[in-house]
Amino acid sequence: MSEKKELHQSFSVFTVGSVQVSEMDGFFAVKLLPEFREAMEGLDQFQHVNVLWWADRQDSPQARHTLLTELPYAPGIQAGVFACRSEYRPNPIGITISQILEIDKSQGIVRLAWIDAFDGTPVLDLKPYLPVSDRVRYVSVADWMKDWPVWMEDAGEYFASNPTNFGE
Repeated sequence: MSEKKELHQSFSVFTVGSVQVSEMDGFFAVKLLPEFREAMEGLDQFQHVNVLWWADRQDSPQARHTLLTELPYAPGIQAGVFACRSEYRPNPIGITISQILEIDKSQGIVRLAWIDAFDGTPVLDLKPYLPVSDRVRYVSVADWMKDWPVWMEDAGEYFASNPTNFGE
């Protein structure tokens, strides 16, 4: 029988790049550090990418101990941070799936359709979106999200016509 691991084990992570955002220009991208650009090889064969990023602007001892949060898109509803996409988390890791619009290997830039991270946000990893592992046929969601669209491609139109459902 194996020994139990320490409950609060720590790990080291480092950035592989950063988010670049100019909402006025509609520009969303990940810029990889030079030493990680070789890892882009083959990414241009995929249409979408999972971007894992560190919510550094919410990384504080208080935020890491916030376990319940008010949902900006569901007034009057509180949820645990494991039941929402809040940046307040024990480990402030964010994930965004986005369409790849363009890849510039020489500059280390992966231009995206959109990302819900701030300009300068540290990027931890990129992984290609794979339907076999990133999509499920039958899914259920919490009541406060039951009216949300099922597909990412429909989200922009939905949130533009229902701004109160997205905290505006």
